[in-house]
Amino acid sequence: MAKNAAGSGSSAKPSKEAKKAARSEKRAAAKERRSQLWQAFQMQRKNDKKLLPYMIGALVGTAAIVTLALMWFLPWWMVLPLGIVIGALLAMIIFSRRVQKSVYAQADGTPGAAAWALQNNLRGTWRVTPAVTGNTYLDAVHRVIGRPGIILVGEGAPHRVKPMLAQEKKKVARVVGDTPIYDFIVGNEEGETTLRKLAPAIMKLPRNIPAAMVGDLDNRLAVLAAKTQGGLPKGPMPAGVKQRNMQRAMRKR
Repeated sequence: MAKNAAGSGSSAKPSKEAKKAARSEKRAAAKERRSQLWQAFQMQRKNDKKLLPYMIGALVGTAAIVTLALMWFLPWWMVLPLGIVIGALLAMIIFSRRVQKSVYAQADGTPGAAAWALQNNLRGTWRVTPAVTGNTYLDAVHRVIGRPGIILVGEGAPHRVKPMLAQEKKKVARVVGDTPIYDFIVGNEEGETTLRKLAPAIMKLPRNIPAAMVGDLDNRLAVLAAKTQGGLPKGPMPAGVKQRNMQRAMRKR
């Protein structure tokens, strides 16, 4: 029995070929990440003339400051590598921030940009449902459920989005009861939230409900959406057919 147990334990260990394949896969993934990072750097460098001066200044300046600050305690040739490493990290942070700023600037004003920002920045217990309501002008209201409660995010022309937000808020309130409901409008005018600051603003909201309640709210609102849309046919409305006529026909069935 002991021999069999030992044999089964040794057979469970990965073979040399499997280990070699895993190492090759890791190297290929690392190489791909470096290639993507280099491509992103080249694209950003072409469009952002201040990128290289800022990165070089951060690298050289940080290395010099760290070296001068610590050379009173250690030889300069020992502290210089530490200064270079810290400077390189600071330069990479600058690169990341400027790439992020450029991406948000390009996405600003594009239909669906708010949904993209929410889905890419709110992870974990957050539940994001894009375009719970919209119109032919590509204005939309997106729904986020998290520890703060329900967050409705409107993007598009404010004079069209505000009534959509109010209507969606009433509909949601009938289902969630006393759960707090917040609303945001994405834009660059007064009282609006910029695309770049949208996710941070949502994450700063107070935690009003337990994490276990997030999934329950999401399921309840999903059922509401299914009931609301279940009676109507999918696809575009036929030309010349009014919404009221469609609903009257469905009731007669």
